[in-house]
Amino acid sequence: MIPGKMNSREMKRMMAQMGIKSTDMPDVRTVILKGTTKDYMISDAQVMVIEAQGQKTFQIMGNMKEIPKTETAAPSGPAFPEEDIKLVMEQASVVREKAIEALKKADGEPAKAIMDLLQK
Repeated sequence: MIPGKMNSREMKRMMAQMGIKSTDMPDVRTVILKGTTKDYMISDAQVMVIEAQGQKTFQIMGNMKEIPKTETAAPSGPAFPEEDIKLVMEQASVVREKAIEALKKADGEPAKAIMDLLQK
């Protein structure tokens, strides 16, 4: 049988015979990947977990944005780049003051600020 000609039911049955299990994660909306110099946020995420031989692999599809890491400045208080403030405002649907407050609590990390606001 040619793999391109299989229907989804046959494919699932064949994967089950090989001990491969796949599961959708429908409740996941956003995925954050933390890097050393920048973070990556995947919004409108569709996540599938594929388990084979005790190992889990995640397949993630969605819209990715790179989020540069910033350092807080000035002893009078942290100053955040305008693009970070706008990103938090846009992604979390909040006003500017809430975005700045969230960035302060998240030590200037936009991805963490967005996640904190979305969990409320």
